[in-house]
Amino acid sequence: MSIKQISLLITILLLASCGSTKQVVNTSEGATPKTEEQINTTEIEPDTEPTIEQTEEKEIVAEPVNPNSEEIITETIEIPEEPIENISHNSWNELLQKHVSVNGNVNYKGFKSDSVKFYAYIEHLQNNAPNNLWTRNDKLAYWINAYNAFTIDLILRNYPLQSIKDIKEPWDQRLWKIDSKWYTLNDIEHQILRKMDEPRIHFAIVCASVSCPKLKNTAFTAFDLETQLTVATKEFLSDTSKNELSVNNIKLSKIFKWFAKDFKTNGSMIDFLNQNSDIKISDKAKKSYLDYNWDLND
Repeated sequence: MSIKQISLLITILLLASCGSTKQVVNTSEGATPKTEEQINTTEIEPDTEPTIEQTEEKEIVAEPVNPNSEEIITETIEIPEEPIENISHNSWNELLQKHVSVNGNVNYKGFKSDSVKFYAYIEHLQNNAPNNLWTRNDKLAYWINAYNAFTIDLILRNYPLQSIKDIKEPWDQRLWKIDSKWYTLNDIEHQILRKMDEPRIHFAIVCASVSCPKLKNTAFTAFDLETQLTVATKEFLSDTSKNELSVNNIKLSKIFKWFAKDFKTNGSMIDFLNQNSDIKISDKAKKSYLDYNWDLND
């Protein structure tokens, strides 16, 4: 080969070498070498914070609270709703507040002048008789209030008068219809209230007389019944015009004679008195009964 031919061959080889793609060798074992062109065209992820969309797509795992930390953990406490009574005695309470003194004196003329509201309450009782869904306290409060309201009604029907005993058979007049049944005061006291085994009802129901327990100037309610019965009993026993108590000698209201059986359901009558009096009476105390004043409690 001539020198001219050799020079031409070298020139061709040099030109071919310049147009070819150079390879970059990756020194990692088993790695496929990349060309410079591939390196130049590889996308580089920017070093930026994730966007809002990216953050929302990530699952957020709550970290456990460090028990040693000072972080205050609040707990929601559900406060139960107050129960609702089966029947409202609000209007009766308002009438009592208006027409009965703290000492139990009844302004019958005042009740007569408030007759629209008074008889609306009577009708309210008649249209809302207790049923088996009512609680025991709801029933007791209903019948105690009914007895007292009906007694005032009986007096108003015959007013003016000096005593409830001026009325012929006052406790046996069948004057009040509740649902489909007619009632007397004796029906309510003996067939309903006394059968509920609560002797303290005798200091809550009032027979419109001076020697009776005083008519409270607040209505009885299911929610406050236990307190109201306790207070009524203690007030009656501490009233020296109706009971005279001492350790060895007791002079009692005739209520304890007429309804003696009711006060012995959980022990003796002395036990009942001691549970509701500040005086501790001896089991051997001498017992007698005071005269009963049937004059009107006005």
